Amino acid sequence: MRRILAVGKEAEIQQLARRVGQEIFVADDLAEALDIVETVNPNLILFDHRFSPSHIREFLNMTCKNSIDVPVVAVGSDGNDTELLAEFVRMGAYDYLQGKRDYDRLEQIVNRIKNEPKTVDSERNISGFFAEDLAGSVSMVGRSKAVLNTLKMIKLIAASRCNPILILGETGTGKELAAQAIHTLRHPSGQFVAVNCAALTANLLESELFGHVKGSFTSADREKMGLLELAGAGTVLLDEISEMPIDLQAKLLRVLQERTYRKVGGIKNIACNATIIATSNRDLKSEVQAGRFRRDLYYRLNVCPVTIAPLRKLERREDIQLLAEYFLKTSTICPEKRNKITSLTKLAIEALERHNWPGNVRELRNVIERAILLETTDKIGLNSIVIDPTEYGQVSDNPIAGLIKGFSLAKAERELISLALRETGWQKTRAAALLGITRATLYAKVKQYNIEKDSFVAADRAEEEQNEASASPRSLSENLSVRIES
Repeated sequence: MRRILAVGKEAEIQQLARRVGQEIFVADDLAEALDIVETVNPNLILFDHRFSPSHIREFLNMTCKNSIDVPVVAVGSDGNDTELLAEFVRMGAYDYLQGKRDYDRLEQIVNRIKNEPKTVDSERNISGFFAEDLAGSVSMVGRSKAVLNTLKMIKLIAASRCNPILILGETGTGKELAAQAIHTLRHPSGQFVAVNCAALTANLLESELFGHVKGSFTSADREKMGLLELAGAGTVLLDEISEMPIDLQAKLLRVLQERTYRKVGGIKNIACNATIIATSNRDLKSEVQAGRFRRDLYYRLNVCPVTIAPLRKLERREDIQLLAEYFLKTSTICPEKRNKITSLTKLAIEALERHNWPGNVRELRNVIERAILLETTDKIGLNSIVIDPTEYGQVSDNPIAGLIKGFSLAKAERELISLALRETGWQKTRAAALLGITRATLYAKVKQYNIEKDSFVAADRAEEEQNEASASPRSLSENLSVRIES
C-alpha cells in the first residue's frame, strides 16, 4: 500500500505501518492527523492503543465533513480486549488488531481493502457532491447555501403552473442544468428541446421554433416541424433569449399570451402545450432600457425568476473545491489517467479558491481538465493549475522578469525547505519548527516538491568544501540568499 498514516507516539505503530506501506506519515494527535489526511490523502490510517472508539468516531466525523473517505484500523494493546472489536467497528473503524499477536493480520486487511470494488461513480463517492437526489439526477454539484436556495426555487416553480419560466445567471453558472431540473420534475417523460437564440439568424430561428410549410420561402421544398411542435407537452429551452432578434421577440410574446402559433407561411393555428423556459446571462432590465429587449416580453417572462449565483459570490465559494474534485473524478479527457490522479493538493485548492472565475463552473472545469493533462503525479499540484492557458510557457519581455526567470516562488519555497532539512540533519520536526510550519505541512511540501535526501548529498559536499575556511556556519536565511544569488 502506498501511503499509510500512523497516529500515535509509540514507535511500534510506525514499525507496523512500515510492514505494509511505502510512504509512512506520522501524527501525534487527531488534529495533526486530520491535517496530514487533507494534504497527502493516505490509503490507510492506523491508530495506536491510546485512542478509544469515541476518538475514532470523532475523527471520522471530521473527515466526513471534508468529503474524505480513508479506511481506519485501530491497534489495541496486548491485553484481553476482544470485546473492543465490535465497539470500534460500530464507531466506523474498518477493523481492529488485538495487540502484537494480531499484527500479522494487517497484511490480510490491506489485501481486503485493495481487492474491494472501487468505482469512481459509486453511490458513496458521488453522493457527497450533491445536496439532494434532484441535484444528482441533473449533475448540479454543490452543497452551499446558494445551491440549496436554487434547488428550493426550482422545486417550487416546477410544482406550480408557472409558464414561461425565466432563469438568470452569468455564463457558465449552470442555467441549462437548472432548466433540466425543472423539466425532470414537471415532465419526467416528456421531450426536452433546447435552442440557442444567439446561434441563428432571425429567419432561421423563426423557422426552427415554429416550423414552415412547403413553398413558404425559396428553399422550403418540404414542410418542416418546429421545435415547439416537437416538444409537445414537454419543455422548450430558449437559451440566451436576450440575443433573440427584436422582431422575433414580438412573435414569441404572442405565443406566450395566446398559447398558439402558426408555421412560417402557414394559416393554421397550432396549440402550444410545452413549458417554455428562457435563460439569459445578461441583465434583461438593462437590455430593456437600452432598447435591445422588449419591455412587454420582459414583464411576461419575469414572473418568478430563478437566479443562479456566480462562483465568486461568498455564498457559493465553498462549492469550488467540491466542483474541482467532482470534475477530477468524472473527467474523461485523459482516459489513461482515470483513477490514477486521486486528489488536489492543499496549495492547488487554495489557488482555485482565490480566483474570481468570470467563466464560473465552465471555466473551472476547463482548468481541472487542463491540470489533468499537465499533471505527472497522483495529485494535482499548484504547478498544474493554469488559469489562463494563453500565458502558459510564455517568456516576458520585462527585464526584471527576465532576472527571476527560472526561479519561481514555488522553486524558492522548495529551496528553503531543502536548506532547512539539511541544516537540521533531515530531522523533520526541527526543520518544521525552524520554518515556522507544522510537521504535517512540511511532510506535504516534501511530497509535493519531491525533495529527496540523496539528491542534495553532492551539493552538501561542494558547499562544505567552499566553506571550510569559514569558522562560523551561515544562518538559514544567509544560505538561501547565497543560493539565490548563485
